[in-house]
Amino acid sequence: MTTESTDVAEPTLTIDELAARAGVTVRTVRFYSTKGLLPPPVIGPRRVGHYGQEHLARLALIEELQTQGMTLAAIDRYLRQLPPDLSAHDLAIHRAVVASWAPDSVETVTREELQRRAGRTLSDQDVERLGAMNVVAHEDGAFRVDSGLLRLGVELLDVPLSQETIMAARTALIEHSRAAAHELSRLLREAVAERAAEDVKSLSAHMHPLVVQALLTTFQRSLREELREWLDGISEVGGSA
Repeated sequence: MTTESTDVAEPTLTIDELAARAGVTVRTVRFYSTKGLLPPPVIGPRRVGHYGQEHLARLALIEELQTQGMTLAAIDRYLRQLPPDLSAHDLAIHRAVVASWAPDSVETVTREELQRRAGRTLSDQDVERLGAMNVVAHEDGAFRVDSGLLRLGVELLDVPLSQETIMAARTALIEHSRAAAHELSRLLREAVAERAAEDVKSLSAHMHPLVVQALLTTFQRSLREELREWLDGISEVGGSA
């Protein structure tokens, strides 16, 4: 994979802005940098370092790996195995795969903790939209939050689409992913019907991240092809007008 130009051409975040967006401290960013977990910033005028979206995506991936219980040494080994030119989008795909390894995680937090984890101030409208996406639920003065979906939900707040469109897309994804999961589960059940229970559990544990990665890769390519055909059709209409 090659890094998309939009990921490397706009390193506009200062270290304070990067830390705030990622929901970590400046000290944490510097610590990760000294450990080689984050690439160096682009040095601009007055020797000020600027960070891009790939730094933000890498911080999110590091956070997810830590959530899975990996040590910094293990995280370092994991990151070194990745291609060096991954874009922010590619890193987000890897984070989604890692997040899928964990069981559902729903926690009750305060408004302040919710905003700290989101990496930004959340307006009442933002919280309402996150609630509509089933990411956050208000409960007795606190908030029940789906930790696995929070960062995705926060990113969707900035997508220039209506809430109705986002919810329709969510419904379509859930319906089709459940259908795919049902069919894959049926195939696996048939394949391991004669195996012992422990063998089945072991196989399932190994297959889960591989299946998720395959689904993400297949969906990513299919979506790219669909968008390319749509944009080509727009270009042809525009050219003939």
